[in-house]
Amino acid sequence: MGYAFKDPSLLATALVHRSYTHTEGHGHIPCNERLEFLGDAVLNVLVAEHLYHTFPDKREGDLTKMKSRIVSRVALAEKAREFELGQYLLLGPGEEHCGGRSRTSIIADGFEALLGAMYLDGGAEAVKCFLLRHLLNDLERIISAEEHANYKSRLLEHCQGLGRGKPLYRVSRETGPDHEKEFTVVVEIENAIKGRGVGRTKREAEQRAAREALKKMGAIDGL
Repeated sequence: MGYAFKDPSLLATALVHRSYTHTEGHGHIPCNERLEFLGDAVLNVLVAEHLYHTFPDKREGDLTKMKSRIVSRVALAEKAREFELGQYLLLGPGEEHCGGRSRTSIIADGFEALLGAMYLDGGAEAVKCFLLRHLLNDLERIISAEEHANYKSRLLEHCQGLGRGKPLYRVSRETGPDHEKEFTVVVEIENAIKGRGVGRTKREAEQRAAREALKKMGAIDGL
């Protein structure tokens, strides 16, 4: 990571997923959700500041889109995998069995918790240096990568620009056991289904449904 904690207990807490605290005998151990909350806020401020100074000619809307890609779960998990964060997380047996160490949402949350712990331990400057080494050093590629696009935000902006109101997402189907759930989500615009998506999480399925809707409406190219 390139950072040494003065208070190792903060690092230890950042690595505790809530499923671990539900394991017998571990209920007294705090999970990383509070640090994740703090880290998310610190991340957004520091990324916004960096974009503000790096792109002085960009408008507010452009900066917002760029930030949404940089702080997306996909981007954070990708960077967390580079220093193998998933191997060090403490997970409950259920999450362990379900492949939680490689799950994007868990790893991204752990990355944010790590930032929260680092902020408490070394302040904003420590977090800024860490982000410059492990996230913002890859700024251009992350911004341009289509996989980090927030299709739900883009669909909302597109619909509002056309005066067509707010898209409505609805789970139409759930299949599989609890540890291998698969969700099918449809997105409705003005009471008509415009997109359908399937994913391991509702969020993933919603993004895919939004992308299909944008494609059908001619707002993006490709599949």
